[in-house]
Amino acid sequence: MGLDADIIFRIAGIGIIVAFLVTVLDQMGKKEYAQWVTLFGFLYILFQLATIVDDLFNKIKSVFLFQG
Repeated sequence: MGLDADIIFRIAGIGIIVAFLVTVLDQMGKKEYAQWVTLFGFLYILFQLATIVDDLFNKIKSVFLFQG
């Protein structure tokens, strides 16, 4: 999956959307929902990064298996 600009833009887009929703919910007085939106946005990005790191480890493992 390579570290393309697409991944960076996707993470930035999710961050912008979460920030917008949190701001709107705070203005409406729904701070509990704003906290949940922040948590779900963080977890989504965390899972995205976990898959990227998993791909990186698989690539590193395949490099060392070919040399051994």
